[in-house]
Amino acid sequence: MSTSRSKKKFYPKKKDPLKKDPFAKREARKYQSPIPSREFIIQELTEVGKPITLSRISQLLNLSKREELDALSRRLKAMERDGQLIRNRRKGYGVVKKMDLVRGRVIGHPDGYGFLVPDDGKGDLFLSQRDMRRLMHGDRVLANIIGVDNKGRREGALVEVLEHNTQETVGRFFHKRGQNVAFVEPDNRRLTHKILIEGRKRQGGAKHGQIVVVQLLSPPTKYNQPFGKVIEIMGNHRAPGIEIDIAIRAHDLPYKWPQEVLQEAAEFKPKIPESLLAGRENMREIPFVTIDGEDSFDFDDAVQCQPRGKGWLLRVAIADVSTYVGIGSAIDLEAQERGTSVYFPNRVVPMLPEILSNKLCSLKPNVDRLCLVCELAIDMHGRTRRTRFFKAVIRSAARLTYTQVAEVLEGNEKHFQHKHLLPQIHHLHQLYQLLLKRRKKRGAIDFDTVEPRFIFNQRKKIEQIVSLVRNDAHRLIEEMMLAANVATAEWLAAREMPLLYRIHEKPTEEKLTALHSFLKGLALKLWGKDNPHARHYSRLVKNVRDRPDFRMIQTVLLRSLQLAVYHFENKGHFGLAYSSYTHFTSPIRRYPDLLVHRAIHHCLKNEPVEEFSYSKPEMELLAEHCSMTEHRAEEATRDAISWLKCEYMQDKIGEEFEGLVTGVTAFGLFVELDEIFVNGLVHVSSLKEDYYHFDPINHRLQGESSGVVYRLSDKVRVKLMRVDLDEKKIDFDLV
Repeated sequence: MSTSRSKKKFYPKKKDPLKKDPFAKREARKYQSPIPSREFIIQELTEVGKPITLSRISQLLNLSKREELDALSRRLKAMERDGQLIRNRRKGYGVVKKMDLVRGRVIGHPDGYGFLVPDDGKGDLFLSQRDMRRLMHGDRVLANIIGVDNKGRREGALVEVLEHNTQETVGRFFHKRGQNVAFVEPDNRRLTHKILIEGRKRQGGAKHGQIVVVQLLSPPTKYNQPFGKVIEIMGNHRAPGIEIDIAIRAHDLPYKWPQEVLQEAAEFKPKIPESLLAGRENMREIPFVTIDGEDSFDFDDAVQCQPRGKGWLLRVAIADVSTYVGIGSAIDLEAQERGTSVYFPNRVVPMLPEILSNKLCSLKPNVDRLCLVCELAIDMHGRTRRTRFFKAVIRSAARLTYTQVAEVLEGNEKHFQHKHLLPQIHHLHQLYQLLLKRRKKRGAIDFDTVEPRFIFNQRKKIEQIVSLVRNDAHRLIEEMMLAANVATAEWLAAREMPLLYRIHEKPTEEKLTALHSFLKGLALKLWGKDNPHARHYSRLVKNVRDRPDFRMIQTVLLRSLQLAVYHFENKGHFGLAYSSYTHFTSPIRRYPDLLVHRAIHHCLKNEPVEEFSYSKPEMELLAEHCSMTEHRAEEATRDAISWLKCEYMQDKIGEEFEGLVTGVTAFGLFVELDEIFVNGLVHVSSLKEDYYHFDPINHRLQGESSGVVYRLSDKVRVKLMRVDLDEKKIDFDLV
């Protein structure tokens, strides 16, 4: 038997990889000693066709100097952390997309299992309780698709944890006397692991039953729970305002400003430097106005409109945050980490320091402010014929409220203090009516939803819950912002700029099948079959508006839709019926808008796309991150509001209320009380003298013997039986 020594594969050196790298100039601008970009590394590894080691990659890219090899090693580790590459047991780096691996973020479920939400926006993967033993809600992982489970869900198997998300959380401390190990049960129900606290030192003096903040020292493993230490004791009972502190910590929201951010913020002066005014159009005399709520503090958009031939010229001026916040600065990195400002009742956790969000970048009246202006020439049919972006300095003519403008639009001009601005308001309203016609023709979906507003007393307790009424002033500003956002998406897409789109994909096949079955039972039909458009939803909503079961039908239609997210690829916006959409109008409070502003500035300088500071792979990661921070903010505010509602209902046990069934499940009915928007559960076990069976298609519970049916949107009368502040749950009985 003969043996032969296998020849080593030789990878020809690239003469100068930076010359072939289309993103070389971008890398040279970002780094003092640049190496090939991530995109170029992925391209070269893809051409090789198999995983190769660090030394082979350095040979392939002709990198030999110590600093080059160190930089390459750091870049490969970063690409591995971000899920672009994976290193195998032979220390070879391979391209994740060539390995059929799915990269994404874990969403934990209170029952112990979870889901992986892929970065590419494709369907979620189910993760078993076994896999979730090693994971926590919010972790970033790579997984294999291993099949479909018995419920028809794509099932994944964990391959690698890219990043553990939870650093700190809040919960209740449990400790039995005489035992060395205690544990903390997280307040966030998606965090299902009990966090073990080993030894008295790590318990920080906490006592059994207290609410504490715990720092994670080690993540969960296949065999062990996570370990941590108590770093703050919040107390035994929830004092006024503490529910927001708990929500912030439970969802690991960044809320403390790092020292570097405070130092950078301290360097800003209240007055705009002359150097920043250069190269800007002077629009101080143009009568821009801001229109916001009475309790708003940051004003990042101002509008102005004037007739232009048979059409209109609309200018939307947005605070030029990107001029103040440099890429890679401490403020920028913290804003990226936060992703969004978080608006709790009575409190805000801002994305930017106050000197920017409430001062330099807030478009207050009668002071100079730097803006990025989107100017739209709109024809008599409401179509945008020309889009122009430019840097400007403006001076807002007035800070108006929705209530003031609504009164003017209703004909009550007597008490309006800014009489010289009345023509401006009427011009905006005329354009709004034109854009509204265009919206209806386009078929954008309009659901009738009610938003609660909380009125607090001096002790920070809810005194009253009222509905927030949307008037024509709200809708007017919304249409102006939509026009600017659409124009921005189209303008940047035409220049092939990497950006974050705001996408809303059409309903899934599974949701559509269930919806069609539900509508068939009511002798109704959604046109479009398996490929409906927004106009088909709108037509159905219009046709059933006068039916007694309208609320039920609208709720089912709403729940059939997917959530809007950020994405690096343009997939359109189903609900708004736009083929292209992004966020441009709120860079003070949304990081995606700040990225869009940077893309516009790049284009205004006439610089090549390849030299933009952000690549498409980076935008892909930022899209996932910004979607996560938005979802995190929503869950945190929902938790705080749920607790406030429970506290509000505590002294009302035994009272009876009218309500509406807003959800039907196998375990009972969810009921929302009229006028105060408080939700609670009527458990199926409290429904009397029958066995009740759940019909998921028709959203109802039906009694086996009596034939009694409870379904979505039924009017019911309930009695408040129990309020659990810790669990944030309310229980009702039917009267």
